[in-house]
Amino acid sequence: MSRIALLGATGTIGRATAQALVDAGHEVVAMVRKAPAVPLAGITLRQADPADPTSLMHDGFAGEHFDAVVSCMASRTGLPRDAWAIDHKAHSHALALAERCGTQHFVLLSAICVQKPRLAFQQAKLAFEAELVASGLRYSIVRPTAFFKSLSGQIERVRSGKPFLLFGDGTLTACKPISNRDLAAYIAGCLTEPERWNKVLPIGGPGPAITPRQQGEALFAMLGTEPRFRSVPPGFLGSIASALGIASRLIPPLAPKAELARIGHYYATESMLVLDPATGRYAADLTPETGSDTLFAHYRAILAGEAAPDDRGDHAVF
Repeated sequence: MSRIALLGATGTIGRATAQALVDAGHEVVAMVRKAPAVPLAGITLRQADPADPTSLMHDGFAGEHFDAVVSCMASRTGLPRDAWAIDHKAHSHALALAERCGTQHFVLLSAICVQKPRLAFQQAKLAFEAELVASGLRYSIVRPTAFFKSLSGQIERVRSGKPFLLFGDGTLTACKPISNRDLAAYIAGCLTEPERWNKVLPIGGPGPAITPRQQGEALFAMLGTEPRFRSVPPGFLGSIASALGIASRLIPPLAPKAELARIGHYYATESMLVLDPATGRYAADLTPETGSDTLFAHYRAILAGEAAPDDRGDHAVF
């Protein structure tokens, strides 16, 4: 058993990771900004603000020893100020405190999209990844592909008889979706699996890779209805982002909207798979897989009322 400091425990993946760590027999101390509405069973909660180094030091780590730090912490919106404050600076504070507390291992939940960094949150994540690698601490940097919740936003739309929205023909992008449970188990395993130490670890769920069109086709088939799609030009969000970017020079409050449009355009046009350095193309066969949960089984569970609809919060597009 190890003593683990967990950051980001109240998020979707954080809660699942907390459970996976407890199930693996670890003692878990979760450092959270505010107590969650639903308790986290089997862990110790400490209220500390990761963005405030004094709070994190005194209220979180409290000078105690931790064998490892596991961070599922991420900015909520991906906007520049939020990204640099959380994805970079708050993690830098945590790393410094981890070293002071005798920590041996730092497990970081990052994102596969940092392979092609065009957005502020990607650049912030990469900046901390570089700090972590340079620190000399043993590390595991986990870069997952798309989450189930980010691909479940059109279930109610389709069930109500509306068409499934696609960018282009729906085959521009693909991913190997991964469930909360499978990703959490993989993150927890980083503590005990030496082949995951001192490595950057792209990871997806069980294949094959799935396109947005295939997601829509599967939904219609489950509902027993004729497939209906509506195409949105891929450049639509890009044009909005460019227009808002120009307008924000005169009206600064428009800058966040421009960045959100850039984020939307990125996910509409880039696959969440490993980027093959030899070809510069995304490659499903190079994207590792883990777990057994599938996106389509998740869809069926939601449609049958066996699982609650996913709360996508700030990450909703449709």
